[in-house]
Amino acid sequence: MAHTFNQTSSLTKFIIIIEFLLVAYLLYSLTKNIYSSYQIDKYITTFEKENAQIENENRQKNDDYLYFTSEEYIDKIAKQNLGLVNRGEEIIIVSPEVLAQDTEQIEGTDTGDYAKSSGVSNTKEWWDFFFGG
Repeated sequence: MAHTFNQTSSLTKFIIIIEFLLVAYLLYSLTKNIYSSYQIDKYITTFEKENAQIENENRQKNDDYLYFTSEEYIDKIAKQNLGLVNRGEEIIIVSPEVLAQDTEQIEGTDTGDYAKSSGVSNTKEWWDFFFGG
């Protein structure tokens, strides 16, 4: 086989070498284009995620804006901070003494309708419940 390669003309050898160089260049170009396409797809995916996040933030901010500019919210804030009273509404003010009396009455009755606090932390109560503390 090596003998037949020696018998080929130098022009044929030159053409074969040029073809190998051309194939190598085409493989290089193809690889470069595939990698470039991969990077572009990666950027597109990243930007689509960012766009979706920005869209959600914009939607949330729009909803917040609509809520904070609504009549119900303005009425609520005016009632809380400025003492606004609409027609037909009555204000009931409950003093802390009345609240204390109510809690004393609730603690004095054993009807079972009200939850009592044992003064132990919630974590401790769960520990005792599961592990018999």
